Amino acid sequence: MVDPVPPTALVVAHRGACRRAPENTLDAFRIARELGADGVELDVHRTCDDALVVHHDAEAATIGTLVDRTFAEVRAARPDIPTLAEVFGVLGDLLVNVEIKCCAWDPDPDTEHRVARAVVDLVRELGATDRVVVSSFDLGHIDAARALAPEIATGFLVHGHDPVPLVARCAEWGHTWLHPDWGNLAFHLDACVDAARTAGIRLNPWTVDDPEVIRRFFDAGVDAVITNVPEVALAVR
Repeated sequence: MVDPVPPTALVVAHRGACRRAPENTLDAFRIARELGADGVELDVHRTCDDALVVHHDAEAATIGTLVDRTFAEVRAARPDIPTLAEVFGVLGDLLVNVEIKCCAWDPDPDTEHRVARAVVDLVRELGATDRVVVSSFDLGHIDAARALAPEIATGFLVHGHDPVPLVARCAEWGHTWLHPDWGNLAFHLDACVDAARTAGIRLNPWTVDDPEVIRRFFDAGVDAVITNVPEVALAVR
């Protein structure tokens, strides 16, 4: 599997530079790049005609549930919601952590994994397989992405769990990244970093904004941090 990450710990801007511009917008992603972030994290949903749109929630103001609208309707009502292709267009060679939403428990479940297929098709079309991580809280989505495109790295997002045993599970499932919530990683930090190094799994905690916590994670040897304040994390690094 291609590893898109250099050995230096990375700073990944959460939904772009979301403290400086509205989250998941082209402006937020442009600013993240200008600040010097190594990558961005973003959220992907689909419209009813299978366009990939970048938005955190399944519902959007003035639209309702995105999957119930055509892309033309979304663009007319909310031109600030970009497509995934448009985001790639402003990011240059930055790492892109594409979080697939539409989880089984969401208002727009994608049980057929159409989003995973569309994401890997786009990434291949753009020649970006070496700088993308496809992630999700829904294991089925990243299993599907890995089966469709084993050359694209995948990551398991978790919250509220001891991340140490999940390192071995990621290795077993063939996923190269684990994205734990920062609080649970902090509680199990040394054990989790040791387990990850042994298993060859990369750690990318979210969402880490406190400079002292960021410093602790970098010193411990995490591979990246997802942060709302990339400029702070860059200064710490």
